[in-house]
Amino acid sequence: MSTVDKIIDAVFESDDDFRRILSTTIKEDLNLNMAEFAEQAGVPASTLYKIMSGKREPNVKTLRQIIKTVKRLEGSEKGEFIAVIAARPVLDNISETKRKICGNLCTIREYSATSMEEAIIAAVRAERDGAKALVCAPIVSPTVEKILRIPVATIMPKNSLFDAIELVAKKIS
Repeated sequence: MSTVDKIIDAVFESDDDFRRILSTTIKEDLNLNMAEFAEQAGVPASTLYKIMSGKREPNVKTLRQIIKTVKRLEGSEKGEFIAVIAARPVLDNISETKRKICGNLCTIREYSATSMEEAIIAAVRAERDGAKALVCAPIVSPTVEKILRIPVATIMPKNSLFDAIELVAKKIS
């Protein structure tokens, strides 16, 4: 069930459920505070605060703006996200599933792979899932670029490469 579906279901359940689900969505899923969300939605911050405190119920227009904004920020309107294909230890270092890039909130979806074959399969799956772009290792990116229709960026681990060289040099010293 999508975030938007949860919000809509909560609207029909109770005011408390709606406020709880919307609050969680804004703070945890979208990584925004109420004022930032209000600005994105074109809803006065005071109106949003009154709704969240239970002092006011949202009218249909405000509810429509909230849903439309969550869809846009979440990228769920078109299922938009950027796929990252890497080994699990690399993916475990990704602390954000959403990140502001050029003023837009981008969703990052992880695809774990431990071999070339798994990475290629993950790339095809990511494109089928609706990825708008893909980030992967240099060993697989030339192959993936030939079979996908979405942009592919290659991970170029400059600092981690030198850190690994230093680590192994210390081990052999």
